Amino acid sequence: MSLRIKAVVDKFVKELTEALQADIQDRIMKEREMQSYIEEREREVAEREAAWKAELSRREAEIARQEARLKMERENLEKEKSVLMGTASNQDNQDGALEITVSGEKYRCLRFSKAKK
Repeated sequence: MSLRIKAVVDKFVKELTEALQADIQDRIMKEREMQSYIEEREREVAEREAAWKAELSRREAEIARQEARLKMERENLEKEKSVLMGTASNQDNQDGALEITVSGEKYRCLRFSKAKK
């Protein structure tokens, strides 16, 4: 009878060992699958981040170009205004004359009248 018990115990131990080995292998496979999935997701996120940064850099460069163009246009407008309109400044003269500078030449105006429409 002890041989039968020993055989049953040996069979149980063998089956239990096999089940444990199968469970361990299953867990190892799941761990590898999970690690592979995580690496793939990290790669996807890194690609999206790189694309986003490239787009951001492109937009920042475009904004800088537009700002430079706007600044140049503003400077040109100021030059045109200066040439076309002259610069007028009300002088605190005794006679109340208005001095106007057009293209570097000064003019004095003593009398004013409203422009007709």
